[in-house]
Amino acid sequence: MLPHVDESSVRRAAAAVTVPHTWLKVPMEPTDAGDWLPPGWVVDKDEAGHLMAVDLQVTDPVVPKGYTAAVETDDGVVRVRVRDAAGDTAAGGQMALLGRATVVDLVTTEEGHRRRGLGNFVMRTLADHAVAEGAELGILGATDDGRALYETLGWKVHAPLAACIYRPR
Repeated sequence: MLPHVDESSVRRAAAAVTVPHTWLKVPMEPTDAGDWLPPGWVVDKDEAGHLMAVDLQVTDPVVPKGYTAAVETDDGVVRVRVRDAAGDTAAGGQMALLGRATVVDLVTTEEGHRRRGLGNFVMRTLADHAVAEGAELGILGATDDGRALYETLGWKVHAPLAACIYRPR
């Protein structure tokens, strides 16, 4: 189950931030989020998205032909990198485990490699790794473009997602 947001929690979280350019993602309509933020915070409507989740399951993905993949863990963050035959980065993504949940982030496919199943492969590889580590729930913030991919993999939208950034004067 995803947590519900309330004004006092958002205000407390934002007030605790002292480092400029820190992001805070809030599961609510972007047009409403600004009312709950203290001075110095702005809502970046271009970065708004969707809070999505899925019950994780193992799918044993196979890297698409012509590509290689590597999974690396560094300081608790698991990264999947897909490279083309020349060794250039074609796609990637990362996740962090939080108990029985995993948060997926920064899933990208380079322009010249889109529509080849790489995003699907990255997502399924992250999910398989998370399940192997004991996770049951996947959570992510999706852009409008990413939402379509995630929905094909069974992810569901649970809330709009406001992207807020601390920009003190």
